[in-house]
Formats: sequence, structure tokens, C-alpha cells
Amino acid sequence: MKVLVLLLVGLIGAADAENDDTIWTPEMVQDLFSTATVVGATVPGLVAHHGYFVESHYVTTEDGYILQMHRIPASPKSPEATSRGVVFLMHGLCGSSAAFILMGPGKALAYVLADAGYDVWLGNARGNTYSKNHTTITDFTSKKFWDFEWHEIGIYDLPAMIDYVLENTGQEKVSFVGHSQGATTFYVMTSLKPEYNDKIEVMFSLGPVAYMSNLISPVLRLTAKFEGSLGVIFNLFGQYEFLPSHDLISAASSTFCEADALTQYMCSNSIYFLMGFNKAQTNTSMLPIIVKHMPAGASTRQVIHYGQEINSGKFRQWDYGLLFNQVQYGRLTPPDYELSRITAPVHLLYSDNDWMAAVEDVKQLYEELGNPVEMYRIMDGSWNHLDFVFGINAKELVYEHMLAVLQKRYSD
Repeated sequence: MKVLVLLLVGLIGAADAENDDTIWTPEMVQDLFSTATVVGATVPGLVAHHGYFVESHYVTTEDGYILQMHRIPASPKSPEATSRGVVFLMHGLCGSSAAFILMGPGKALAYVLADAGYDVWLGNARGNTYSKNHTTITDFTSKKFWDFEWHEIGIYDLPAMIDYVLENTGQEKVSFVGHSQGATTFYVMTSLKPEYNDKIEVMFSLGPVAYMSNLISPVLRLTAKFEGSLGVIFNLFGQYEFLPSHDLISAASSTFCEADALTQYMCSNSIYFLMGFNKAQTNTSMLPIIVKHMPAGASTRQVIHYGQEINSGKFRQWDYGLLFNQVQYGRLTPPDYELSRITAPVHLLYSDNDWMAAVEDVKQLYEELGNPVEMYRIMDGSWNHLDFVFGINAKELVYEHMLAVLQKRYSD
């Protein structure tokens, strides 16, 4: 099951350090995997292992969740990083900061930005591996702890982390990168708390998820048909965390996806069936490491809210039903997120084969944003939703364009 959800990490949430054209062999990946086990397989441990400076920071949200952020303040290739500006990265559903570092130096976005001289901060949403903590709630399996969805991540988590970053760097603005749900939560924040638009230098949406009526994934479209029943079922069985991660399941999933395993083709095909087929961009030797870190934790309500978006064709707040909508909102239907209130400059990076963020939905998002800069189409007709973070050629096809935009903004 964990393999099937691997690419939900990106929703809805390749790597040679010196030679960008080199794809790691199974032996090279196994070496990293063994090392990762020694250092605890944490993001700070992996970053330090590669010779980069790394820090862990903690911030408490207004409603008591304690979030852990990771920072790469400088690269051994560019030790004066703090002079270039701050870039904040936010993961997708079931993901964590690991999404931006797992592919290793020269490939993963966090390292690419650090090497270019930027002060890189990696966020972690409430409930994931690094942010499963609270000031008053001690039972992290309880309904009370998991009573949130991506709306709360947008109105509580992102503002708390951004304010912390600005305060601790002395900067006035951050550049924001959101993959999938990371983009969703940015739209929530800047539409409901428009003052945060002034704290954003530029925003990059990778596989942006807002409108979802044209979603291609047959699995998720089928699942959405039952979103009204999912909450009842999850509550009935006391299951409030979506696909909780356990060491035994993690180890089994890693074995299932091993390069020499007979089941590896099932592992990769599960990914393609959810996110879109693109075998050419999948370094299958990395799959055991990816599933070691993902899924990293999410609330069942996050998944259900996306199901509501698919069914309604709207980008709006949680639907409690007619009666309780009237109590909660003073109206029968949930209010839309007003995208016109988002005045920060937004770049939408999309692809034709993204089964989560369909081209038609991205176009609608672009037309309604208050300050859209561009719709940047990835020049690979097979590029899928997870390729934005795990694609072999992500640096060449995606990140180099982002670097050019950043360089221009910070040099003007």
C-alpha cells in the first residue's frame, strides 16, 4: 500500500554530485542507502553526509503545533549564500522536506539552490515525520491531534514558518517554491491572509493543485466518488492519520522496490498509474530510498478535502454539508478561495502529462490569480506530477529556468 501512495506524496505532497548526466547505479544507491541508515535516515543527516551545512529550527503555530524546519544556509560550493536571498520550499501531500534532498547534490532542488548561493529553508507541515508534536496534545493518534487539513496548513503553518524565517535571516521577503499541495497551501495563505503577499519575492508553483475538475488519474477520480463516505469510515475505525508510516512497512516497501526485486516493476507501475507514465524520467534504483521517507504523514481530512475539490470543480473551503455550512460560514455552500487577492508574482510550471494538475485546471488558475507571471510548460510531453521533484532531468528542464528567474529578480 505504501508503494501505491508513494506518488500521492506529490499531490495532491538521480543523482551524481559532479556529473549531471550520470544516473546512479544500484550499487551507488545501495551505498547511499547504507550510509543513510547509519546516520538515521533523517534529512539533516543526509544533508550533512553530503558535506553541506545544515540546521534544524522549530516554530510553534498559533494553534499549538510544533513544526520542524531544515535549513541549508550555505553550500561548500557557494559559502556566501546568505547574500543571495532566501528560498523557502514546501512539500506536497504525505511528503516532507526530504522530497527536496533525496535525489542528492547536483539533482535535488535544495542542493541546486544552495549551490547557486541561496539560503534554503525547507518546511514541514503539521503531522508529518518532522512535525508530529504539539504544545498540549500528547496523543498523536487522537482525533483531536489530526483534526486539520490543508486549509490549516495554509492559515497557520506557512505564516508561522515564513515569519520565523524572515525574523531569523533579517530579510524582508522570501522566494517560495510549492510542489503540489505546497502550492495549494500557498494559495490558501495569500488569499485569506493577503498581507503575506508583501512577504513574497516570487512564487514558483510546481505541478500546481487548486482546481481539479479535469484530474486525469483514474484511481483518484474513482476515490473521489466516495469522499462523502470516507470520513465516516475513517472515524468508525479510529483512523485519523492517512497511511501512517511504520518501520516494518517502510522496510517491506523498500524491499518491494529494490532494483533486483521481481516486484520492482509493480512498484514503478503503481507510480505511473497514479501520476502519469514517464519511465524515462524514473531512476528506479532510487525507489527504495524514496519509500523509506514517504509517506511521511498527513491527516485523512487533507485527502477528503481534495476529493471535495474534484467533485465540486471549485477551489473552496471545506464542505460541511448544507446545515453545518450555514452554521460555519453563514451560507449553504463553502466560500471560494479568492485567487484575485493573491498579488505576489506567481510562476506556474506545468506539464501535459501531469495526472494531478491537468493543463485545463492550471489555465483556470492562471486566469484567476491576481498577479500571474507565466505558465511555463515543461518541454517533455511525458513529464508527470512527481517528476518535478524526482525526475532525472528536473534540473535541466525545471530548476534552471527557476534559477534564471531568481537571478534576474535578485540582480534588479
